[in-house]
Amino acid sequence: MEVEDSWKEALDGSEETSCDAEVTNKQSMLVDKFTDGLSVFSSRAKGVDSLSSSVPNPFPELCSPSKSPVLVGSFPPPTSNKHVSLKVFGEDSHSRSVWVSRGATTREVCHMLVQSAHCSDQESWALLEVHPTLGLERCLEDHEVVLEVQATWALKSDTRFVFCKNYAKYEFFRKPMAFFPESMISDSADDRKGMTSSDLIQNLLVSGTCPEIQGFLQVKEPSRKSWKKVYFFLRRSGLYCSNKGSSKEPRHLQYVADLDDLNVFTVVNGRKLYGAPSDFTFSIKPTKNPPRLQDLKILSADSEQTRTCWTSAFRLFKYGKQLQSNYQLSKVPPQKPEGPHLNSRFLVAMDFSGKTGGRVIQNPAEAQSAEREEGQAWRRREALRSSLPNLNSAAKPSTAIHKSQPWFHGRVSRKETQRLIEKQGLVDGMFLIRESQQHAKCFVLSLCYKLKTKHYLVIPCEDDGRRYYTMDDGVTLFIDLLQLVEFHQINKGILPVCLKHPCVCVAL
Repeated sequence: MEVEDSWKEALDGSEETSCDAEVTNKQSMLVDKFTDGLSVFSSRAKGVDSLSSSVPNPFPELCSPSKSPVLVGSFPPPTSNKHVSLKVFGEDSHSRSVWVSRGATTREVCHMLVQSAHCSDQESWALLEVHPTLGLERCLEDHEVVLEVQATWALKSDTRFVFCKNYAKYEFFRKPMAFFPESMISDSADDRKGMTSSDLIQNLLVSGTCPEIQGFLQVKEPSRKSWKKVYFFLRRSGLYCSNKGSSKEPRHLQYVADLDDLNVFTVVNGRKLYGAPSDFTFSIKPTKNPPRLQDLKILSADSEQTRTCWTSAFRLFKYGKQLQSNYQLSKVPPQKPEGPHLNSRFLVAMDFSGKTGGRVIQNPAEAQSAEREEGQAWRRREALRSSLPNLNSAAKPSTAIHKSQPWFHGRVSRKETQRLIEKQGLVDGMFLIRESQQHAKCFVLSLCYKLKTKHYLVIPCEDDGRRYYTMDDGVTLFIDLLQLVEFHQINKGILPVCLKHPCVCVAL
């Protein structure tokens, strides 16, 4: 019995020993795995990725180029001390946060947003600095550093950046006489006496020589609700006003502001916020200080042309040659980041009209012309198909094709339409189409012409049992709104100008 008991004790001890050994082995394996994890983590922290040689990157298109000033992605870049998060809003009030370098300019940030938002074109995009409470808006210049502008905001303000189109950013370089009326241009320099206003404007745009902008403006009295009509002079040295009518004598001139230390803003809803005598209100604000009501100089013009002249002159006098450089650079498309994943898929314009086979169209103008002709031929084929008898309704072109177009804005109001067009530049040919709020099943074509927004009713009608759209009482018929827009992009028809720039709202 003693022997059997001793054997049992020995067996029990061996079982406990084997269990302890198994636990010890599992613990050692876990420690080894944890140690390996620490080694991988430490090697990555030192900039060495031990898995890079064995595991390829499955999403190379999500990686930003190493030389790009802006990093795209949801996670902060490794060098987060050199990049910060920037919050940008779209015109649909939705926002997006992006990682930008501290020296990123407006042009660079806009290019990154164009790429990430998959915009169809890369021209005329801009960042607006918007102060909703004060009703102030300003288009940032392409060379301005975005984070330096943001640093001037108050910490708990509602100020924001808005990404949108601005077709009129450099329009005064293309049509200077439309922006600077002769009555507002003068020059007191003796060596330029007798020069016409056209010559003065050309000197301004070519050589940077600044004429004098002058005219009456309504100015809001400090700490009062009343407005006073004052004659102002804008020169390279600053903004002045006359305390005796329109006198230019030095003893009658009063210094108002230095151009280098201020920015000019458009005032939105100036009648309600400030009791402005007109809708054409603008403001000048110190550059480096957070916006405060007591620091604002609120000015009101008697027309949109007058306001545009003053705000454009402020920009030209302040930045001079830099604006010309920005304008020339805006005509050059930004370079796309290099990388092997960008060359894997591309399209080439081809011409198959000859007998020797296809040829590559290398001239960009010829390629765009071929693209337009192909699109118009496709539209003609679709129109012919829709007019054939006994055609299956499922095969007919969709009457709601306009809903996918960037120029269609649904049920926006007339006031909001004018606001959208004003924000994007008030250049001739800017347009959008919306649903009519007064006439059922009708649409409205809203078009900008000579700094004003005009509205044209698009009426549906039927002919031989088929549905069409018309703007001239049935003289010209279109099978859908897309065909109507394409026609008026080439022919004015009843419009004062051809359709040129679609008013676009991009969701970020």
